[in-house]
Amino acid sequence: MRLLLLLSLAILASCTTNGNEPGKISPVDLTCEYLENPSVVDVAHPRLAWINTSIGNERGQRQTAWQVRVASSQEGLEKPDLWDSKKVDSEQSDRVEYQGKTLTSRTECWWQVRVWDKNGNPSDWSEPGKWRMGLLEASDWKAQWIGAPWQGEEALPKPGGGPDGRPKEFAGPAPMLRKEFEITKEIDKAVAYVTGLGYFEFYANGKKVGDDVLVPNQTNYGKRPGLNTSYINVQDDFRRYKVMYLAYDVKEHLKQGKNAIGSILGNGFYNPAKFWTEGYGSTRFLGQVHITYTDGTEDVIVSDESWKASQSPILMDMVYYGEVYDARKEQPGWSTADFDQSSWEPVAKRKAPEGELVAHTAYPDKVTERLEPVSIEKLDNGNYKVDFGVEISGWVRFNNVEGPEGHQIDISFNGNLYSGDNTYIFNGKGPTSYAPRFNWFVFSGIEIKNWPGELKKEHLTAEAVNTYVEESAVFETSNQLFNDINKIWRRSQTDNMHGGIASDCPHRERSGYTGDGQVACSMVMHNFDTKNFYYKWIQDMYEAQNVETGYVPNGAPWQPGCGGGVAWGAAICIMPWEFYTQYGALDMLEDNYDGMQGYIRYMQTWVDEDGIMFSQRRNGSGEILKWFNLGEWVSPGELIPDDMVHTFYFWHCVEIASKTARILGKKGEAEAYESLAETTRHAFMKKFYNPETGSYGKGGGNILALRMGVPPGQYDQVKAALIADIKADNGHLDIGIFGTRFFFEVLASNGLNDLAYEALNKTDEPSFGHWLELGSTTTREHWSEDGSFNHPMFGGGLVWLYKNLAGMQTDITNPGYKHIIFRPQPVDELDFVTYSNKTIYGQAGITWKNQPNDFQMDVTVPVGSTATVYIPASEKEAVTEGGEKTENSASVNFKGMEEGYAVFEVGSGNYNFVAKK
Repeated sequence: MRLLLLLSLAILASCTTNGNEPGKISPVDLTCEYLENPSVVDVAHPRLAWINTSIGNERGQRQTAWQVRVASSQEGLEKPDLWDSKKVDSEQSDRVEYQGKTLTSRTECWWQVRVWDKNGNPSDWSEPGKWRMGLLEASDWKAQWIGAPWQGEEALPKPGGGPDGRPKEFAGPAPMLRKEFEITKEIDKAVAYVTGLGYFEFYANGKKVGDDVLVPNQTNYGKRPGLNTSYINVQDDFRRYKVMYLAYDVKEHLKQGKNAIGSILGNGFYNPAKFWTEGYGSTRFLGQVHITYTDGTEDVIVSDESWKASQSPILMDMVYYGEVYDARKEQPGWSTADFDQSSWEPVAKRKAPEGELVAHTAYPDKVTERLEPVSIEKLDNGNYKVDFGVEISGWVRFNNVEGPEGHQIDISFNGNLYSGDNTYIFNGKGPTSYAPRFNWFVFSGIEIKNWPGELKKEHLTAEAVNTYVEESAVFETSNQLFNDINKIWRRSQTDNMHGGIASDCPHRERSGYTGDGQVACSMVMHNFDTKNFYYKWIQDMYEAQNVETGYVPNGAPWQPGCGGGVAWGAAICIMPWEFYTQYGALDMLEDNYDGMQGYIRYMQTWVDEDGIMFSQRRNGSGEILKWFNLGEWVSPGELIPDDMVHTFYFWHCVEIASKTARILGKKGEAEAYESLAETTRHAFMKKFYNPETGSYGKGGGNILALRMGVPPGQYDQVKAALIADIKADNGHLDIGIFGTRFFFEVLASNGLNDLAYEALNKTDEPSFGHWLELGSTTTREHWSEDGSFNHPMFGGGLVWLYKNLAGMQTDITNPGYKHIIFRPQPVDELDFVTYSNKTIYGQAGITWKNQPNDFQMDVTVPVGSTATVYIPASEKEAVTEGGEKTENSASVNFKGMEEGYAVFEVGSGNYNFVAKK
C-alpha cells in the first residue's frame, strides 16, 4: 500500500511539472509580418510573432515551447483547418513561419498561440489575431486601370526656370470616380482591393473607408519616360518596380439594395511636376470589391470603363505646390447610390504601370497628433498670424467655419519651402469643415489672408501626419537640455516619415535619401517600433539597385535630387545590419546579402592600387558629377577629404559583409571579406595618418580612424590629438553628419565620455543646444542658421544617450536583445538617467541614480532574455540587489570585477542594484 502511495505521489509530481499547472508566462501583442492584424498579406508563408509577459513577475522565466493554430474563421480555431503546429520545443517567438496548408487568394486566417514556460507548464491560448491574404496571382485581378478623360496618359511637364517656378499647366481638378451597383442578397463578407496613383481615397455609400491618408506608400512605380534623358548617370534599370494595393473590409459600408463606391485621386509622387523630380504619368485608379453572400455565391465589382468621372472641388493638388479647394464645386452625395450622375463622363482606360502589384504590408500615413493654436494675432494688414507651438508636417483643418459664396482665404506656412500654400473658397451654404487631402505642409505657424469675421482658436486644428510608427522608448535625464534635444530630434524624425520612407527634410526635397537614412537608422530604432517601416524601406533600396553594376542610388524610391555619394549607397549594408542587431531578424541579412556584395563590387571599381577608394562618377560627357561623389557633408569647419570618407565607408561595408557572411554560414566569403577589410584599414592608416602631428586630422578624421581601430603604436598620439582638437574648439564637435554618427560613441569607448557629455551639453554654436536657444522644435540641416530647420540626420550620433550614457546595448552575438548588456557610463553632472525600449521580447530598460553615498541601478529584462549587468563599484561586497547580498538574490550570478565594474549575469525580471560608495 505504501509503495502504491509513493508511486501515485511520484506520478502526480511528474504531471505537476509537465504541463498540468498554469504557465507563468502569457503571449500577447500578436503580429503578422510586423503588423497587428494586417488587412492584406501576399507572403506565401507569413511570419508570426508574439511577446511573452511574466505572470507574477517571476524571475528567470522563458518560453520553452510554442504551439500555433490557424483557422479560416475565428469559430474554427478549436479545430483549426489551416495549421496546427502541435507543440514545438523552441524559444523562438519572432518570425515564426507559417507552415500549414497552402494559402490561396483572399483567405482569412485567424490564429492563436500558446507557450510553455521554463517549468514546462502551458499558458492559456492568446487572444486571436488575424490576417487576410491578398490577390496572389496576376490572373486574380479582373479590374482595369482607369482615370479622368480630361487627362492624358503622360505626367505633367516640369517647370522651367528656378526652384519656385510652377508648371504652366496643372492636371486640372482632381478626378472623382464612381460606380453604382445593386445587392440583392444578405452579405457575409465584403473586401475591397484598391489602389490609386499617386494618392487616392476610397469611398462607399457616402463615407470614406479607412483612416489612412496619403496612400499608397511610395515606391518605384514603373519606368519613367524622361528619366534616362534627364539624368543619364542613373539609368531606369532598377532591380524591381512595384505598386502597393490596400484591402478594406467594407461589409459594414454596403447594404442590400442600391450601392455606390468611388475614389478621389491625387497626383502625389506619381505626377509631381517639380524640376528635380521625374513623373510617371497621370492619376489612375484600380480596384475590385469581392462580395460574398451567406448563400455562398459571390459578386465582384471591378474598375472598368463602366465607371463615371467628374471634376472634384480640388482644383489643384501637387506635393511641391500645395492645394486649392473650391467648395462651390462640391457635389454632395457624389459617392451615394441616389446621386444623379447624368452629367458625369465615362472614365478613360489607362495603361497599367510596369510595377508589380504587391500587398500594402506596411503601415500607411495617418493623422498622428492634433494641436490647438497656442496664440492668434491679428496683423495690421488684417491677416491673422497663428502659432501652434511646434513644427509639424501635416495640415490645418477648419472646424465649422462659415463664409459668403466665393470668399477666398489663403494660408501660407512659416516652415514652408516648396510645399506650397493652401487656398479655400467658400460656397456660402453654411458652416463647413475642411482639410487638404493630397499634400502635407511644414509649419509651426501660419498666416491666413482674408479670414471671414473673427478667427477663434476653435476654428483651427493643426493635424500632424506621418507614416505610423509607435513611439516605443522612454528617455529622461536630470539634465533638461538632454531631454529637450531628444524631444526635438524625435519630432524632426517623424515629420520626415511619409509614404513608408524617411526623407532628408519634409518640405524642400521630400526625398528618401539613403545617406541620411543610414546615419539616423540606429537612433530611430532606439526610439520607435520601426520593424515594419524599415522592412519596407530597405526593400526599396535593394530594389533600386542596379543588378549589373551593383550601384545603389542616393535615394530610394529614387527621384532625381541634389546628390549623394559612397556613404549614401552604403545604406544597403548598414541598415540591414542595424536592423538585425536591433531586431534579431536573420531573414533581413539573408534577403540583402547579395545587395551588400553587389555594392561592394561597385565600390571596388573605384579602389586604386594603394587600396584607397575614391569615387569619381561621371556623366555621359565625361564630366565628374560632384553631386554623385560627395564625401562628408555640412561640417561647421573644413570638410575632411572625400577619399577618406569613401575609403572609410568601403571598409565599413566590407566589415559588415564579413560579419553577415559568417552569420549566414559562408565561411570562405567571410574570410575573404575580413581580409579585404583589414587591407583597406591598413591602406587608410597609411594614407591619412600624419606622423608629425600624430593625427588623422580635425573634422572627424581621428573619429573615423578610431572607429576603424588604429595601430597600437599610434593610439596614444591619435587620442591626444583628438582631445586637443576638441579642447581647441572649446569642447565642441567640429564634424559633419557622418563623423557625428560616431563622435559620441567613439569618445565613450575610448575613455573620453566626459568630453562626449561636454560636447552635447553646449548651447552655443555649433551644438544641438544652440538650436534650442534659437527656438527650434526640430533638429536642423546645418549647425549654423543656414538651410532647412527640419533635418534629423545629425541626430544619428545621439544613440550614445541610450547605448553609453544610460548603458543599454544588445549583444551582437545574441542580437535583438536576446542578451542585453547593461553598462552605464555615468558622469558626475547627472543625478539620474532612464532609458527603456520595447524589444521583440518585451520592455527592457535601465534607470540609474548617482547618489552622494551610493549608485542605484534598476534594470528590466524581458521574458526570454538574459543580461550582463555592469555595476560601477569598487568590489563585489559593495553591491546589494533587492536589499540583499547578491549571492542571496535569485537569478543573480557574480562573474567578476572588470575596469571598475562588478559584473553579474541575470535572467529575466526586475532588479534593483545598489553599490555603496
